[in-house]
Amino acid sequence: MSPRRRHAGSARRAAARDAARASDVDTNVTVRRIESGDLYVRVNTIGETGERPFVLVPGIGVSSDYFERLAPNLNEFGPVHALDLPGFAGVPHPGHALTIREYADLVGAAIDGLGLTDPIVVGHSMGTQIVADLAARRRDLSTVVLIGPVINPAERHVLTQAWRFAQAAWHEPGRVKFLALSAYVLCGVRWFSRILPKMMTYPIEDHLPRITADTLVIRGEHDAVAPRDWVRRVGELLPASRLWEMPGAAHSVMHAHAEEVAKLCVEHAQQPITSDEGAELHHYEHASDGDESDDFSPSAADFVTAVGARLRSTVATLRGDDAALAKAKTDHAESMQAAFDRRQAEKAAAGDEPDDGPHIEPTDARL
Repeated sequence: MSPRRRHAGSARRAAARDAARASDVDTNVTVRRIESGDLYVRVNTIGETGERPFVLVPGIGVSSDYFERLAPNLNEFGPVHALDLPGFAGVPHPGHALTIREYADLVGAAIDGLGLTDPIVVGHSMGTQIVADLAARRRDLSTVVLIGPVINPAERHVLTQAWRFAQAAWHEPGRVKFLALSAYVLCGVRWFSRILPKMMTYPIEDHLPRITADTLVIRGEHDAVAPRDWVRRVGELLPASRLWEMPGAAHSVMHAHAEEVAKLCVEHAQQPITSDEGAELHHYEHASDGDESDDFSPSAADFVTAVGARLRSTVATLRGDDAALAKAKTDHAESMQAAFDRRQAEKAAAGDEPDDGPHIEPTDARL
């Protein structure tokens, strides 16, 4: 097949995907608590039906809002459960600093409490440590995704990691910086500083070889926190892995490049690894430039609704009002979806059909 025909075919698939999202994404957010002893995990869910559920685990200090763009794209495939962990996003923390193992046990309790069977578990940043710790002990988990895995053992120093984080942050979209800043304020300096040593000293490299799940590893081109050589080492340590790098992206690759990351996650779940692929770092061709303004066209009403919903969400979080939080998050999701739909209609009218990027060649489907 000629390159022109392949490009036209991928463009048609992309247009079909965008049309499906415009009509099928569930913007209703439910919020519940899964208790474990004196602690609980707050679970933010969209969707009820689909092939397999996703469980999303955020990094240190931040909330499930970091997945607000990834979740709707994953929801085309199955229900999405984004977690808020103790100490973060207004969820109360205990008197002592939790270890990575304790956080992993809480995620396991959430999976069991939700009644999920073999969900696709996705971790970002410190969330990759939590997911790795859990997956190394639970062989019933067959599909794992690690986005921006930390900490590179060659740079296990606070000042070095602070510099790496600053380097990556320079390439992050403004919205990610806003989400991070607001989340860190809610988390507080004291709790963040108590958890940071747990993250810095956790030897993820000792746990990766014990993960039996098919593992997808994704990094952004400008992710200094998870540098290329370290991600290649992660692939060497994992028994069954795929490695992808997203051009133009930084540490929070799943935000500005949500559609591409979701595509990789879904295709990874659909295509089991028959022989380890971790020796090769794939580069995602024809990725978007990460300009979020090109994905949304909000009206004045959409903008007002989104800002108001974000403020109500913060108030509901501080009050511990899960019902009000769910309503605020639903309103925010609806305003974002309306802005997305409007932009897709504008693109269709202009005849602008994006390329669908590379795909994993099909093998025997697991699902």
